[in-house]
Amino acid sequence: MGAGQGSTEPWQPDANLLVEARNLSFRYGQHQTLSDIQLSIFRGDFLGIIGPNGSGKSTLLRLLLGLLTPEQGQVLLWGEPLPQFRQWGRVGYVPQKATALNDAFPATVREVVAAGRLGRKGLFGRMNSDDRAIIEQSLATVGMDGFADRLIGNLSGGQQQRVFIAQALAGEPEILFLDEPTVGVDMEQEEQFYGLLERLNRESAMTIVIVSHDIGAVTERVNKLVCLNRRLFFHGEVSGFKARQSEILSLLYGHPVQMVRHSH
Repeated sequence: MGAGQGSTEPWQPDANLLVEARNLSFRYGQHQTLSDIQLSIFRGDFLGIIGPNGSGKSTLLRLLLGLLTPEQGQVLLWGEPLPQFRQWGRVGYVPQKATALNDAFPATVREVVAAGRLGRKGLFGRMNSDDRAIIEQSLATVGMDGFADRLIGNLSGGQQQRVFIAQALAGEPEILFLDEPTVGVDMEQEEQFYGLLERLNRESAMTIVIVSHDIGAVTERVNKLVCLNRRLFFHGEVSGFKARQSEILSLLYGHPVQMVRHSH
């Protein structure tokens, strides 16, 4: 008997829908930061979240990760309401200003990356050969295997950013969230960084969500886009955004915006 003709098969959630925000709103005190956000992130997406300063981009990311509690609405991860979700090893997160380290921070690159295994091993879990292999592979993936014994504080901003991505990868996540990851990174390192994210998305089938103020760089790299300024002005394929770019950016920023392309 076909669907719609009395089928009694139970409803099954979409296995490819990893993150869903339903009617999400949030305020800091009396300041309404986000209003009625509806958002879906699917397996294999390379999603960019763009918008002006103070538009709620980082707040949205923290809500999706359970670091903030919404005023109303809910977040589901793999179909499960966020308060009940426990499989945090499936989620990687590189926060804003992850590289704001004291130069004398007494940890090697390998030790920083090893901390990414804690989500899988627990705080007191002992590292075995499999863990060590994953740590080394994570370093190699981001091109930092030759720096494993260096102190993290002695690296450049771009190199540190790669280390913190390796730390997230060491947890073997299915989805990776990055909040303004190219701040303080020079143009050459930024190009290498975006190339790394593209490879992770394409070759490792990793779902990636990146918050950025750099509209030009992001729209040339991602396949899905969210335009946010307290509410959503666009959520969909980047090709759809480009077809209506001037209109959407004018609504997003509240005035006409002209894109300037930088040659890399």
